[in-house]
Amino acid sequence: MPAGPFRLSALVVIHNEAAQLDACLKPLSFADDIVVVLDRCTDGSREIALAHGARLVEGAWPIEGERRQAGQEACSGEWIFEVDADERVTPELAAEIRAVLAARQAQAAGPDWWRIPFDNYIGTRLVRHGWGAQFGVGAKAILYRKGFKKWGPQRVHPRVNMEGESGGALTNRMIHYVDRNIGEMLQRLDRYSALHAQDLIDSGDIGTLRKNVLRIFGRFWKCFVRRKGYKEGGLGLIIAIFAGLYPLLSYLKAMESFPKDA
Repeated sequence: MPAGPFRLSALVVIHNEAAQLDACLKPLSFADDIVVVLDRCTDGSREIALAHGARLVEGAWPIEGERRQAGQEACSGEWIFEVDADERVTPELAAEIRAVLAARQAQAAGPDWWRIPFDNYIGTRLVRHGWGAQFGVGAKAILYRKGFKKWGPQRVHPRVNMEGESGGALTNRMIHYVDRNIGEMLQRLDRYSALHAQDLIDSGDIGTLRKNVLRIFGRFWKCFVRRKGYKEGGLGLIIAIFAGLYPLLSYLKAMESFPKDA
């Protein structure tokens, strides 16, 4: 990559996020380009994105990875920064991203991607401990060179393959508003397990009841003890329970429609 000015694209992939899209896009003015992928949006998301000068990619993608790939291809920058509608970029994180990319560009060699650490909130409460991958996240690889990230065919939280050299994690954190309350956490568990059930059906192997019952205990221990969810009190307990139930619920929902002769 030749030395000189770099171009950064902010990529936001959404489905009906008018309620929080404005707050998500406002801090992204530090990027040179904003691309918003509108997946079957029927609310005011389109108008909000246009008001922020975003370039739009509109369509219908049943697979999460496919719509993110479409967004990546539409980005004009050689660097991409992915942001979801429930995430907020702080001025400190924005400045660090620009500084890291400027240093990388000046060297004309070095890392091809970085992980961004997250602060996860339930309502107004910061919850630092105990998160499982289906809900809050500790850090994600969302700053990368265009073409260096590939997504798997899953409907929810697709597997990610990063190519090239990792630069590790940045210092400043992304703000992530996971859910407003426990009710929304329950809705998310229901929604994600239904999507994962369809992935299991498509794979042709939905697992067994015994295996998924046993996973409850391992996943609970991982979230509540190893990831110190106990420090969060009741919310940490709920997060660990939901993490344990996620594969079992997905399996049971898959069983409802899985071919009986499969």
